[in-house]
Amino acid sequence: MKQAGPRPETAIGATLDMDMSLKITGLAVAGACGALARYGLAGLLDRQMGSSFPWGTLAVNVAGCFLFGLIWTLTQERWLIGGEMRMIVLVGFVGSFTTFSAFLFETDQMIEHAEWFMASLNLAGELGLGLVAYLAGAFVGRLL
Repeated sequence: MKQAGPRPETAIGATLDMDMSLKITGLAVAGACGALARYGLAGLLDRQMGSSFPWGTLAVNVAGCFLFGLIWTLTQERWLIGGEMRMIVLVGFVGSFTTFSAFLFETDQMIEHAEWFMASLNLAGELGLGLVAYLAGAFVGRLL
């Protein structure tokens, strides 16, 4: 049996578990990828569709719900990836890809400007389409 070597020291002198540092690194990389994907997709749609409605945020959140449903179902029912990788993908990539805070901020801005119909449409679209996309992702995950 191979004996583990000394653990690397952190800045405060505590030992750093290498498995944990790899998880944190994976989470950070996945988060960066999710943030870049969000920025690219939302920006592209906002340029294409105009700024009268937050189409980019809506698309990102619906796509994120679909991805979450797909990935969760595949990993729960098919075990294609382990729990740690699932956490990295769902928390890192999907978590930084979706934009719930931006959705709420944009809805609040519509309310502040008395754009009641647009605010209602945004709420119904984000929540309704998000739920449908999540269920569709889970359905596709079961088919694969």
